[in-house]
Amino acid sequence: MSSSAPGTVSSTTVGDTGDPVVFLHGLFGQGRNFTQIAKALAPEHRSLLVDLPDHGRSAWTDAFDYAATADAVAAHLRAGFAADRPTHVVGHSMGGKVAMLLALRHPDLVDRLVVADIAPAAGGNVGEFAHLLDSLAGLDLTAVMRRGDADQQLADRIPDARVRGFLLQNLRADGGGFRWQANLDLLRRDLPVIGGFPDVEGATFDHPVLWVAGSRSDYVRPEHDPQMRRLFPRTTLVTLKGAGHWVHSEQPEAFASVLRTFLRATSD
Repeated sequence: MSSSAPGTVSSTTVGDTGDPVVFLHGLFGQGRNFTQIAKALAPEHRSLLVDLPDHGRSAWTDAFDYAATADAVAAHLRAGFAADRPTHVVGHSMGGKVAMLLALRHPDLVDRLVVADIAPAAGGNVGEFAHLLDSLAGLDLTAVMRRGDADQQLADRIPDARVRGFLLQNLRADGGGFRWQANLDLLRRDLPVIGGFPDVEGATFDHPVLWVAGSRSDYVRPEHDPQMRRLFPRTTLVTLKGAGHWVHSEQPEAFASVLRTFLRATSD
């Protein structure tokens, strides 16, 4: 496992053999959230785990924009991981929308596309994410001496310990205290943009696309199907039983199995 130097976009490589796969995380996430999946795909695939702008070790921006984010990822790929050949791209939630824009704007970089539990449309439970962002912003970092203190402060507002653990991955020790690694102020301000989807009228991506939805999630609904197929005419939809929105972490073995089958398939 190796890491790129921090810059506009930071990333970590898992494996050194096989077809290339890029992973793009969702809101609050980091590339390392896909480490387990990337290891499950080895040695047939080597993976690039990307920290999207305003997350992880990547640079902060002044405003959130899907097209600009996709372009930044494209530049990062052209400079290294996809310099010689296109790569498969897997994106979850917000990262799924970035992956869609990457395929539509830079189709030469993308071989097969996998979109996890998000649709090319506005919507989703933005209110839930607003609550989580408000909860993190309200945390008194001056009173945090260790990570457990932050967890205790958040327990009333975010009762689910698993969700708290995921969010607190963004908390970093800094000198004698702690700081947020994610750009929380910008993410909260631009949450309506993150919950939306840009106008891509006329664009299409004609390579194979796999949509992976969670059976307990409503982010991918029947009414989204026409738009999905307009933009991505070679779409296949798979629903993972027992999974909610975080399909890759709730059903990692099933998610890795579906990915492996799709990425091994031969294009017609």
